[in-house]
Amino acid sequence: MAATEILNRVEIAKAPQVRAAVEAEKPSLIGLLREDMAKALVEKGVPERQVKMRVSQLWHWLYVRGVSDFDHMTNVSKDMREMLKQHFTIARPEIVEEQISGDGTRKWLLRFPARGAGRPVEIETVYIPEEGRGTLCISSQVGCTLTCSFCHTGTQKLVRNLTAEEILAQLLLARDRLGDFPERDTPQGAIVPAEGRKITNIVMMGMGEPLYNFEQVKTALLIASDGEGLSLSKRRITLSTSGIVPEIYRTGEEIGVMLAISLHAVRDDLRDMLVPINKKYPLKELMDACRAYPGLSNARRITFEYVMLKDVNDSLEDAKQLVKLLKGVPAKINLIPFNPWPGTNYQCSDWEHIEKFADFINQAGYASPIRTPRGRDILAACGQLKSESERMRKVDRLAFEAMMIANHGED
Repeated sequence: MAATEILNRVEIAKAPQVRAAVEAEKPSLIGLLREDMAKALVEKGVPERQVKMRVSQLWHWLYVRGVSDFDHMTNVSKDMREMLKQHFTIARPEIVEEQISGDGTRKWLLRFPARGAGRPVEIETVYIPEEGRGTLCISSQVGCTLTCSFCHTGTQKLVRNLTAEEILAQLLLARDRLGDFPERDTPQGAIVPAEGRKITNIVMMGMGEPLYNFEQVKTALLIASDGEGLSLSKRRITLSTSGIVPEIYRTGEEIGVMLAISLHAVRDDLRDMLVPINKKYPLKELMDACRAYPGLSNARRITFEYVMLKDVNDSLEDAKQLVKLLKGVPAKINLIPFNPWPGTNYQCSDWEHIEKFADFINQAGYASPIRTPRGRDILAACGQLKSESERMRKVDRLAFEAMMIANHGED
């Protein structure tokens, strides 16, 4: 039965869900590298001699203008647009909920349709505006496998990896909502200014471990940094990892973005407990990979995230060991006051204690900003993100708790 016939037979109230299901069955053009997009078009009958031009057109409409409807591609012929609508989708994910904090932080709960025999999934994306910059925190997985003991996200099982399309869709949708794409009537070929963008930086620090979804994250970030599209500088893109050592080397060689390490402890015994992946890739291997990261300099430093846990990792001796551990690595240490969540056994270090810790590191020559908590009133603070997507109850769906770490990448 044709999709139009199906739509005619369902109740009006159910039509949006049916349309979403029909769209989900079509492959998306978002998240395809140019060569893959070209191959997809050829398979649908686009002549070889036209493919390069068609890919260029589509790339411009998707990533410069940010359109999500083929009919808005005004310089594409009607026949071509009909073919694209028949075979592909460029639709955005559903916004289940949008929250805006008193400090300007925004949090979107997004629902992606089922893939194959799977179920719909939900993830969160968080935007933090700061003076002179705006940072978008993007998720790479639904759930997480790492079970870091202080992180609420780690209490949720991994549901699945996100696709490159779903990773990019978070950026596209946020730019939609913030008015960060040029107007549709801007003449084609006009120079679209990079200045004044609301989203200047992105961080792969949402749900999941990006390096356990390497290929999809790589594709998404290469598209995000493409100079003829979304055009984000690689120095304004930061990938955060808990320490998947082999893929750290690959990240530097194949993606080339800024690196952040979720460190949180300076001894293997303590890090084994806080960040269990340390049992597989201990501190020496992790630091060797950091020292080998391409392009390191005082202008291109690795950021080390360090959550401040009272009477756990916040002693002066810990600060001394941290300085020793990072010797020879161009680095910045972000000190993160712990954000409590229901059921946790940890407490945040006293503010005076955090300041003394920071002062010692500063005196040793390392920048050590103390992260100002953001978005707490909408549960959008660091380490608080947790989804209930694995349950997917129609009546009893819980809202997400988001995670965000700002102040990464070039200003």
